[in-house]
Amino acid sequence: MHYQPTRESVETHPLPAWFDNAKLGIFVHWGLYSVPGWAPLAGELSDILATGDWAKWFANNPYAEWYMNSWRIDGSPTQRYHNETYGANFNYFDFAPQFNAATEQWNPDDWASLFQRVHARYAVLTTKHHDGFTLWPSRTPNPFIADYHARRDLVGEFMEAIRGRGLTAALYYSGGLDWTFNDTVIQHIADIPKAVPQMPAYVDYANAHWRELIDRYETMILWNDIAYPAATDLNVLFAEYYNKLPEGLVNNRFTQRFQLGADGNIVTDNFHDFETPEYASFSEIRAKKWESCRGIGASFGYNRNEGPEQHLTVENLVRSFVDIVSKNGNLLLNVGPMADGTIPALQRERLLGLGEWLDVNGAAIFDTRPWVVADGKTDASADVRFTQKEGDLYAILLDTPTDQTFEIKGLRCTADATIELLGGSALAWRATDGGVAVTVPDALPASPAHSLHISPAPDFQL
Repeated sequence: MHYQPTRESVETHPLPAWFDNAKLGIFVHWGLYSVPGWAPLAGELSDILATGDWAKWFANNPYAEWYMNSWRIDGSPTQRYHNETYGANFNYFDFAPQFNAATEQWNPDDWASLFQRVHARYAVLTTKHHDGFTLWPSRTPNPFIADYHARRDLVGEFMEAIRGRGLTAALYYSGGLDWTFNDTVIQHIADIPKAVPQMPAYVDYANAHWRELIDRYETMILWNDIAYPAATDLNVLFAEYYNKLPEGLVNNRFTQRFQLGADGNIVTDNFHDFETPEYASFSEIRAKKWESCRGIGASFGYNRNEGPEQHLTVENLVRSFVDIVSKNGNLLLNVGPMADGTIPALQRERLLGLGEWLDVNGAAIFDTRPWVVADGKTDASADVRFTQKEGDLYAILLDTPTDQTFEIKGLRCTADATIELLGGSALAWRATDGGVAVTVPDALPASPAHSLHISPAPDFQL
C-alpha cells in the first residue's frame, strides 16, 4: 500500500505483527547525564501521578536524565550536588568531552548479547534526550553548540549490534523538548507546553533529524517523547515513514498540544500505533496496543544513588510483566548505562533473572494474545493471569501454591483437555463446581510465577 500524507491515509496503517508478538523490549537511556549519573531518591513517577504534586516532583526529580533541568532549579538537591561536586561554574555542556572519552570503552555487542540472553525481541536507544546532545554525528548539527554530539556513531553501532543478534532495532528522539533551543526551566507540569520549541528553525531541525534516523538507520519505531512542534504536518512524516518501512510503528507522543489525561498519560492528537503509559499499567484488557515503559529503578538514566531497595525485585518484575502482557501490552524495560556503557550490576542481575524465568515460561508470553479475561483467582485467592495462543490457554500463577492441589476459578475444560506445567510434565486435573482443580506431583519450586498450558483453551464463566 502507498500511504498519502493525510490523516485518513496513515490511519489505515495496520499494527505490525512483530510488535504484537514481541512483548519485551529494552529501552536505553544514555547521554551526557550518564557522566554525573545522579538524582535524589524521590520515588517513582506513579507516586507523583497519585498525588499531583508536580512542583515537588521537578524540584526533586528522580529521573537522572533530567539532570540539566534539575540543576537549574534554585535550591534543588541536584543543584547542590552539582555545585559541591563540579563547582558552580561548571556548565552542563562541559560533560560532553567526558562522555565522549568514556564511550571509547563501549562494546555494543555486550549490550546486544545481554538483551538476547534476556529474550528481548527489540531495543530502543535514546538518540537525543531533552538536553539536545545527539548520539550520532548528524548531518544537521546543533546550531548553538559546536561539536555537540557523540564522537563515535553510537546510534549506527547500536543498530548494527542489535540487528546482528536478531533483535529489532529502534530509536527514541526527544521532539518535544530541546533545552538548547528553548531553555525554559520546567518546575511544574504546566511549564512543559511553554518549553516546547516552536520556532521554524527547530521545526526544520527536528524533522531533519527524524528523516535522518529513518533514512540512515531505518528505525523500526518512531519513539518520540513529550510533544512535537505544532507547525509540523506529521501526516507527511508518517506517510513517508510507512512508505519506506511499512513494518515500522509510531508511538503516541507526537502530540502537538501537550496535555495529560486523568490517568496521567499523554493525550495524543495525532495518529499512533500504540500508547505509552510510563511506570503504569492498566486494570483491564485494552483494545488498542500499548507499551508500558519504566526503569528497573525509579530513574531511566543511570543514578548512582539507587540501591537494591530502589530496584524492582525479579519477582515483582516478572509479575508486572505478566500482568502487562495479559492486558495487550508490551514491556519496554529500561537500562541506564554508566557513561562508558557499563550496565550496572543490579540492573544486569534483574535482567538475567527475568531471562531465566522466560527460559522456562516464554511460551506463555511470546506470540500470545489476550484471552476473554486477563485476571483470575485460585481457591486460595492467589492471582492468575491468562494469555492465549493457537487455540490454547496459558494460566500463569502469580504465586506458588502451598498445596499440591489447587483450584483455578471459572475455567470450564473439555473432557479431553490436557494441562501441562511449563518446565515440568502433564498434570492431573478434575472439573469442580467452581472451576478446575489441578494436582502437581510434587511441591512446586519457588518461582516468581508458574505457567500452566491448557489445551484446548477452556471456556470461562464467573
